[in-house]
Amino acid sequence: MVAETALIDVGILFAAVALAGLLAARINQSVIPFYIVVGMLLSPYVLGTVDFPALLGIDIVPHGSALALNGESEFIHLGAELGIVFLLFFLGLEFNLDRLLAAKHKIGKAGTIDLVINFGIGLVLGWILFGDFLAAFILAGIVYISSSAIITKSLIDIGWIANDEANPMLGTLVYEDLFIAVYLAVLSALIIGGGDISQALGSIGVAMAFILVLLLLVYFGTAWFQQSLETDSNEFIVLRALGILVLISGAALALGVSEAVAAFFVGMAFSSTDHVHDLEQLLEPVRDTFAAVFFFWIGLETNPQLFVDVALLVAIAVVITGPAKLISGYWGGRVYRLDERRSLRVGLGMTTRGEFSLIIASIAVLGAGTTLAEGTANQLYAFSVGYVLFMSILGTTLMQYSSRIESVVVPRLESSPTTPQTSDD
Repeated sequence: MVAETALIDVGILFAAVALAGLLAARINQSVIPFYIVVGMLLSPYVLGTVDFPALLGIDIVPHGSALALNGESEFIHLGAELGIVFLLFFLGLEFNLDRLLAAKHKIGKAGTIDLVINFGIGLVLGWILFGDFLAAFILAGIVYISSSAIITKSLIDIGWIANDEANPMLGTLVYEDLFIAVYLAVLSALIIGGGDISQALGSIGVAMAFILVLLLLVYFGTAWFQQSLETDSNEFIVLRALGILVLISGAALALGVSEAVAAFFVGMAFSSTDHVHDLEQLLEPVRDTFAAVFFFWIGLETNPQLFVDVALLVAIAVVITGPAKLISGYWGGRVYRLDERRSLRVGLGMTTRGEFSLIIASIAVLGAGTTLAEGTANQLYAFSVGYVLFMSILGTTLMQYSSRIESVVVPRLESSPTTPQTSDD
């Protein structure tokens, strides 16, 4: 009976996201917020409270801040991880190493603008709200990092992936993902290791060494990646690609490095081969399937009841950090010498927050009652969930309706003094 129940629960998952997708298509809206909302509806906090039935096998842990996983929800969590991996893999396919190196100065400048403005504002806001450095450091990470998964999916859905505005967006996401790999190593040491600096340095060293190995693999391994997919069988192409992608991503995660960063580099490695078209054609349905699970998982972990206590905090953060990301994104577009319209699109797209913010908040919960006050840890988690939900819906909506926003904002930008442009690198 356990297996049958698990299969029914997973069937409910896919039926729910299928219906959400149908509804989104009927009213011509982005599907991402619908996946998140249907996940919330099927969570143990909404329909689960009336035993409808104990949907998706999820139990609430005593402090009510996170979810305890059993068989069914382990599948959902693993599916969500695969969703992140596939989305970032496709991002890498669009952004090969030669392109990355050619734009390294622009990526560095745009990424630094993004980091200084948004992480800096997060630190100040966190200190004002909590009066504690560690809490401020956590809040800064939550509000700084954009969602690579959601933004990549949105770029593909609305057709921006081949446009000029995609370059600064993808470049800044690369910068953010590399920074967050170091940030997560430091944060884990501070939270779990009780502030052990040597442990933090060791974690950073491992993360940087693994990233360096991936870079060398991408740079020198093109012939191997090309040969690995030399077959006339679509089945073998898929199996070999998945074997390489998931194995490397899993190894990264085991070493404390973001699986998203690893998947991105694997995508870059394959982008220099002759198999890009085959990979896109064969793996696109797999990507979209697990991407749906990922967004569903975000909603599933969302307890709407927690929003009441942090509503004011979320509102303050949205009002301050939303415009900040718009500004840093716009300036990032100008670094790439884009015009006002396309630079504005960069700012609109970068406002979305997602998976990494939730990961940061989950690490904060691990320190509840030890390195971080339990009330502060739970408040940060609740804030992160509410903030991510709001910003994910806001970001995808801004991208979808960008043309209307452009018609109002761009004439004003064009009439103002031109933003200084950097020289080509």
